[in-house]
Amino acid sequence: QVQLVESGGGLVQAGGSLRLSCAASGRTFSSYHMGWFRQAPGKEREFVAAITWSGSNTAYADSVKGRFAISRDNGKNTLYLQMNSLKPEDTAVYYCAAGGWGVTVSGWGSWGQGTQVTVSS
Repeated sequence: QVQLVESGGGLVQAGGSLRLSCAASGRTFSSYHMGWFRQAPGKEREFVAAITWSGSNTAYADSVKGRFAISRDNGKNTLYLQMNSLKPEDTAVYYCAAGGWGVTVSGWGSWGQGTQVTVSS
């Protein structure tokens, strides 16, 4: 099972940008599809974006399409989420996920501890 550690969260003004990183342990990172989810206070965890093991295919939630970009560096065992044009409604804890696919939490096998993103208006 892969171990995941997110970083890069913080406080940013609306319209600003942040880049999240997810460092994975183990030599099998390059074989996993990877994803990002987020959870706002009082809400269920929701899908944000996913990328295939090779990076050749990506998927996004409608709410972030055109503003967020998921990418990966298999040589560095790291997943990224570039977030631009941030909105207050993007405020949430962002989680990295591995070993699955799809928009449901149950479709993924491993999770990081999360990193807080707060967007002020």
